[in-house]
Amino acid sequence: MADTPETLLVLTNLPDTDSARMLAEHLVEQRLAACVNILAPCTSVYRWQGAVESATEVPLLIKTTRTRYAALEAAICTAHPYELPEIVAVPIELGLPAYLDWVAAGIAPDATSN
Repeated sequence: MADTPETLLVLTNLPDTDSARMLAEHLVEQRLAACVNILAPCTSVYRWQGAVESATEVPLLIKTTRTRYAALEAAICTAHPYELPEIVAVPIELGLPAYLDWVAAGIAPDATSN
């Protein structure tokens, strides 16, 4: 596991299930993410342009590595419908070594199907 790149959990929210699914599939197809979980819709409350807003959003949990983060962020920004998308990356400190190796292998440019 010493050779495995640092694994990240990246969070973002989309306005609906269709856009969430399209982004998730794009990220996995482009090998920017090994796996994307599309969660149930939730209500987000936030301040935007001086006003308190609320919206129903669909959260995504994206598994990638630090080496692919910049390309992942660029892809999310390009495909995301929001002017300012939430993109937050959290390093995974511990995890099942075989799973973390699978994440790294899943985003490798020459990876075979698992």
